Amino acid sequence: MLDPIYLDYNATAPVRPAVARAMAESLGRVGNASSLHRFGREARAAVEGARGEVAALVGAAPEEVHFTAGGTEADNWALTGFGARRLLVSAGEHEAVLEAAPQAERIPLTGGGLVDLAALERLLAASDAPALVSVQAANNETGALQPLPEVAALARRHGALLHSDAVQAAGKTPLDRAALGLDLVSLSAHKLGGPQGVGALVVRAGLELAPLLRGGGQERRRRAGTENVAGIVGFGLAARLAAAELADMAARAAWRDAFEAGLRARFPEAVVFAAAAPRLPNTSCFALPGRSAETLLIALDLAGVALSSGSACSSGKIAPSHVLAAMGVPETLARSALRLSFGWASRREDLEACLAALAKQAGSRQNGAGSKQRIIA
Repeated sequence: MLDPIYLDYNATAPVRPAVARAMAESLGRVGNASSLHRFGREARAAVEGARGEVAALVGAAPEEVHFTAGGTEADNWALTGFGARRLLVSAGEHEAVLEAAPQAERIPLTGGGLVDLAALERLLAASDAPALVSVQAANNETGALQPLPEVAALARRHGALLHSDAVQAAGKTPLDRAALGLDLVSLSAHKLGGPQGVGALVVRAGLELAPLLRGGGQERRRRAGTENVAGIVGFGLAARLAAAELADMAARAAWRDAFEAGLRARFPEAVVFAAAAPRLPNTSCFALPGRSAETLLIALDLAGVALSSGSACSSGKIAPSHVLAAMGVPETLARSALRLSFGWASRREDLEACLAALAKQAGSRQNGAGSKQRIIA
């Protein structure tokens, strides 16, 4: 058996050692960030320092960053903070968006995994009611990078606000809230090598948003609750480290491409989803037709390799991926889909070992008659 290999970073990334140390140090100190004495002021300084680091990761002003308990809270806040405003969300969004606004109109995806811009234009033109559009920066299952500049241009043309769930994209590809024309951006620390249970909603300066949680006056009276100082410190440091590694992460797209080339060589019938779209450099979503994803995941786990079959928030469900369904992928093929995702502590050798384990557990069909590799573009 291999030494355990973790290739499920899109579910959660390992906490960076420097982050764990910084959090441990913070936990060793006392102080409520709302208190006026020196202990409170030290806690406040730590929170505000982290706020600046998170803001820098996404091209925002520090005062636009509002800390939350995670990406799900940030998405729920963004989708429910404008009252009866008309909501348009892409069909491939994370459940945190879809379940927060079940009444929202769905923007279809193309077969390549990108939001259908023509359909969005038609939806926006169909009503003069004020709208909020929500389109993720990168899909958590396929890694497809959505055309946010084009989406933003359409939203502005029709007077709509634009929210983007950037939980998967932040720290893996450059983001600039202002340059992209985003009004709201959701973030989460644990995708960056920070702690679980802390995130942020970035709100464009001057935009009025009703609080989701009410109580004290924390986060500029917009998000009640004592700040999770240690978690926020970890988030800030993880954001700073991820920002410094963006060039390295972009270069690691070659690892993904080499993995997919090896996959094609071993399994000519393999299907790679969203392969023709711009994608996160760390993500590959693929299927080996005729093999059950669940069976393969168990076999790979026993062999020491951890992948996933899609979003960790829904991987316990029997139903196939709603993202692949929105792309028009047949259910039988979607049930064979696996997702590989790597990150800051991964090695190229990990992907090579994964390929070898796949070949052993799934059985290569290189010599299968008439089999051809397919790309869902």
